[in-house]
Amino acid sequence: MGRRKLRFSKLYSFSCFKSPATDDHAQIGRKGYSRVVYCNDPDNPDSLQLNYKGNYVSTTKYTAVNFIPKSLFEQFRRVANLYFLVVAFVSFSPLAPYKAVTVLAPLLMVIGVTMVKEAVEDWRRRKQDVEANNRKVKVFGKSYTFTETRWKHLKVGDVVQVDKDEYFPADLLLLSSSYDDGVCYVETMNLDGETNLKLKHALEVTASLRDEESLKRFKAMIKCEDPNENLYSFIGTLHYNGSQYPLSPQQILLRDSKLKNTDYIYGVVIFTGHDTKVMQNSVDPPSKRSKIERRMDKIIYILFSTLIAISGVGSVIFGIETRRDYEDGKYRRWYLRPDHTTSLYDPQRAPLAAFLHFLTGLMLYGYLIPISLYVSIEIVKVLQSVFINRDQEMYDEESDRPARARTSNLNEELGQVDTVLSDKTGTLTCNSMEFVKCSIAGNAYGRGMTEVERALLQRKSGKPVVEADDSCNDSNDMGKSVKGFNFRDERLMNGCWIHEQDSDRIRMFFRALALCNTAVPEEDKESHGVFYEAESPDEAAFVVAAREMGFELYERTQMTISLHELDPGSGRRVDRVYKLLNVLEFSSSRKRMSVVVRSMENQLLLLSKGADSVMFERLSEHGRAFEAETKEHIKRYAEAGLRTLVVAYRVLDETEYCNWEAEFTKAKTAETADRDVLVDELADKIENGLVLLGATAVEDKLQKGVPECINKLSQAGINIWVLTGDKMETAINIGYACSLLRQGMKQITITLDLPDIDALEKRGDKEGASKASLESVSKQINEGKFQMTSAKASSTELSLVIDGKSLGYALDKKLEMSFLELALSCASVICCRSTPKHKALVRDVQVTRLVKTRTGKMTLAIGDGANDVGMLQEADIGVGISGAEGMQICYFFYKNIAFGFTLFWYEAYTSFSGQPAYNDWYMSFYNVFFTSLPVIALGVFDQDVSARLCLKYPVLYQEGVQNILFRWSRILGWMCNGVLTSIIIFIFTTNSMIKQALREDGQVTDYAILGATMYTCVVWAVNCQMALSINYFTWIQHFFIWGSIGFWYIFLIMYGYVSPTLSTTAYMVLVEACVPSPLYWLVTVLVVVSALVPCFAYRAFQSRFRPMYHDIIQIRRAEGSEEIESGSSVSGELPRDVKLRVQHLTEGLITRKS
Repeated sequence: MGRRKLRFSKLYSFSCFKSPATDDHAQIGRKGYSRVVYCNDPDNPDSLQLNYKGNYVSTTKYTAVNFIPKSLFEQFRRVANLYFLVVAFVSFSPLAPYKAVTVLAPLLMVIGVTMVKEAVEDWRRRKQDVEANNRKVKVFGKSYTFTETRWKHLKVGDVVQVDKDEYFPADLLLLSSSYDDGVCYVETMNLDGETNLKLKHALEVTASLRDEESLKRFKAMIKCEDPNENLYSFIGTLHYNGSQYPLSPQQILLRDSKLKNTDYIYGVVIFTGHDTKVMQNSVDPPSKRSKIERRMDKIIYILFSTLIAISGVGSVIFGIETRRDYEDGKYRRWYLRPDHTTSLYDPQRAPLAAFLHFLTGLMLYGYLIPISLYVSIEIVKVLQSVFINRDQEMYDEESDRPARARTSNLNEELGQVDTVLSDKTGTLTCNSMEFVKCSIAGNAYGRGMTEVERALLQRKSGKPVVEADDSCNDSNDMGKSVKGFNFRDERLMNGCWIHEQDSDRIRMFFRALALCNTAVPEEDKESHGVFYEAESPDEAAFVVAAREMGFELYERTQMTISLHELDPGSGRRVDRVYKLLNVLEFSSSRKRMSVVVRSMENQLLLLSKGADSVMFERLSEHGRAFEAETKEHIKRYAEAGLRTLVVAYRVLDETEYCNWEAEFTKAKTAETADRDVLVDELADKIENGLVLLGATAVEDKLQKGVPECINKLSQAGINIWVLTGDKMETAINIGYACSLLRQGMKQITITLDLPDIDALEKRGDKEGASKASLESVSKQINEGKFQMTSAKASSTELSLVIDGKSLGYALDKKLEMSFLELALSCASVICCRSTPKHKALVRDVQVTRLVKTRTGKMTLAIGDGANDVGMLQEADIGVGISGAEGMQICYFFYKNIAFGFTLFWYEAYTSFSGQPAYNDWYMSFYNVFFTSLPVIALGVFDQDVSARLCLKYPVLYQEGVQNILFRWSRILGWMCNGVLTSIIIFIFTTNSMIKQALREDGQVTDYAILGATMYTCVVWAVNCQMALSINYFTWIQHFFIWGSIGFWYIFLIMYGYVSPTLSTTAYMVLVEACVPSPLYWLVTVLVVVSALVPCFAYRAFQSRFRPMYHDIIQIRRAEGSEEIESGSSVSGELPRDVKLRVQHLTEGLITRKS
């Protein structure tokens, strides 16, 4: 195909193959611009002294050396863990009410499990690093040949060869490529999310370095900027053969971008490893902690305060009682031997004894703090991530990709998202363009109906539009599907266009589509057909459409483009070769692309395609024959959600072209600062006097399920922001197609497409236009806020549509807050004609700062590239299950308070003697074995309602947004329930057991039996409380709940057989004392039932008279009345009282937004 003969530098207008020196280059050698690279000169002494970083990349958090100290530091940053560490050390002193090992064992277990989890996650990151570092690349070595080496062994200054479809191993200076003039195509999807190919080119002076012999003689030096994170700029100078050549980003190939449409390139390594720009952007993300975790810390502080308070109360009472034990030379509690004491109990030094008792109390009541809370939460999050990764409902068959939860730190936040921000292209849509319609010579072609057209027709008629069968949407009559082509019209298909009245214009239209591009034809080795590597999906669709109409681009060389064309006269395909003279490429400022070609008849043609906003003004007087019809068609296409381009041409005069070419070549090779301006002016000069041919319309289809998804999110009360580069009419209609805009919404529009402002801009009055624009946007925002007030009174949802130009003014400091107040009151916001700069401003500055910081609402951002990293890091991003963690944490505090306060009541009963009610190992294993597993099962498996019902009733999501399940009233309620449970267990057990003959020999209940009985009641009560709280039982939950209770008995039997010197009060207590006694079993049943009655009664009352929204659905499901199809509306299915509650919630949401 002659790829090596292509020299695009002779054709492209704006690709500056001699980078002009700029003011920035004067900074070389100064601070921030001090890097020196010796190219292909590894033995240079100066090079050896530079000692730049290697190309080894590590994204791990730990190393083998720092894992233990760093991980321990991370663990003991948590207040609870630090507390237990201090207690473990103090437990070696006489102050401890238990043995030191009983505190150390669970602490070491909890810390160990967490460290193992950290190690596993870091090992996975290390495996990815190893894979990247060990990729192969060809390096030009001392033997003057290319040999393969691993990425990690690359050094600054190495010359490397990268082949087609390979990633660049480091940041490289492009020396040359398989094209003669050093052009190459690069895909930067890993950097900025864009699939469009970027054109890069080498300096002309290095483009000839295309074999090992020439590289053998290559020695040069680069002076450039120091490593930095800016992906889109580069300042440097190449010193080669005694001359200096300025470098620009056009010569830089960044690590992790991919070589496309180019057989190979040669490049010099400039930045390696963590100095590369992509790694400079991969800084450690800000430490994000979920709201639940932050609130959990506050609860622990409350428990610490409670711990200090009850320890203080106990020590005061202990001090008073101790002082009273010795008054007027008399001993009150003689059996305590106050005449033979230590500092722990000394009536004559009561204050000291009270202080030491306070320290003992801090250790004894430490079981109020759940030691296994953090590790249990982390286990739940990891298991949730595993289930997310394996969820079949989130598996995409087409791409063979499952869901991937990249982090488990913020799982629970998905259930609390208030605002979703999203791109349109590639996120809501597929970014896979299809040619579906066109307008040629004033005639509209293409009979298909787009998704947006169906939504538009449905909106106007009020009736659902039946979608045509997919079999009818094939690209041609034979039913063959062609990627990028979904056009159906018998007037043009299968060569029928030759019978049309305007067949000459149709032929020129599709010829222009086949020639006006930079697509490179490639042979498909499997099908032996031709496919096209194009700079954008739109361009590929145009070339495919031209091929399907009989104008197949089959070969491109340096100077020619070859087509198989359908000849209208003979009806057969003939080969035609066009000489390619110039390419005036597309840019965001020009909004058009043109080529100059010479036909086989020696006719000079300028073929151009571009946006209607710039093309119609370039038409000649005689070239506007069907301008009105084309504009009408473009308007209809835009309303149908299609992307349009205008196609035009011009026959050039030979003399005019020769004169222009001389000026253009001179301007293109100039090394002045205004070179680009001169080139632009000359391109503008020839791109005039055009003859209109028609317009194209391509469709970027919505991703499957997008309308349904957005509709459900809206019903759930979630605000949605979408940014798009489409026209306002297109954006509005796409909004209706994807359910972003809905019937009954009041639409607020802010635009600067106004005659007065256009007139000021045409007169060149920039200052006047800017002032008028600012005033207009301010006025429209105030009008919108007035509509907001009226909508609030009528409970109407609002939507906002703003164009990019208006958005720039709305972000002015004078208007920013007013604009954001208006935007945040709307259920949907569409920013159309938005540039990447606007996207960054909206996401990072507006919504993230205001919604997250000022209102405290949760934001979730969706992006498809590394250019979204800043926005993603700013937003609160979460995946998880709504409500489960809140319930789990509440239960954790409940069970620890219920257990810890039984210790306090026993202390009070024994005059705060410091003697614990339970055996040391009972207390040690409480949080680790007997009550922790059911909580994990709850967090992983429990469901308030099924997934089907969650989708059916999206309003349920508001329980998470409004934080109903983890608000302070609910937390304090669970805490009070824990205190009440402890009171019932202690009072009922002591009053039932003490002074009762329990053993067969008539011995009454002693300290050991009372402790075992009370502990049994605690284990039963907290696990049964868990059973009452679970909404969705699986065998795993049953196993963990009843297994935890059963394990208590197994442990007590086994521990009871251990020598009494070790088991102490537990020795044979269950087998010999408790099991044979009916009183033990009767007390257990009565106490546990009594402890559960208060919570059970409250839940019965609450679910009946003050139900939450999931309670309503649960009751309805339990009654068997939840038998409705999933597609029906919520309010029409529910009973009257439920409807009123849903209506109340909906009105509350609208009020909150307004």
